[in-house]
Amino acid sequence: MSLFLTCPVESVERATAFYTTLGWTLNEQMSDHNVSCFAIAPEQYVMLGSREMYAAVGGTEDLIGGPETPSKITVSFDLGSREAVDALVERAGAAGGRVGDTDDYPFMYQRQFDDPDGYHYSPFWMKTDAETSE
Repeated sequence: MSLFLTCPVESVERATAFYTTLGWTLNEQMSDHNVSCFAIAPEQYVMLGSREMYAAVGGTEDLIGGPETPSKITVSFDLGSREAVDALVERAGAAGGRVGDTDDYPFMYQRQFDDPDGYHYSPFWMKTDAETSE
């Protein structure tokens, strides 16, 4: 099963620049001036569509917030190391994202960032058994 997360954005061009800076892969075949599609893992995508395009699909005009509106979801995903989590969050901050909290639990290392449109991401790294017993 493929997974697509579709998010309305203020500017497709700005969103495309932000997610490109994160190092995610733009799917050119599924992108145009109204939407950018980024592969974040095999068969997992983030679709960043203009507010107009998003509202035109399924009558969602009243559901579209803005950057000042808290995200209704958190997109969490695991990365291979603590350093990979830090590197992604630092790229997000450098690209104009808002960097949030860092949580260092006995079993997991996790950080937070919001993209320029207010979408909340929480990349994490699950510690191995050896690291949790230290």
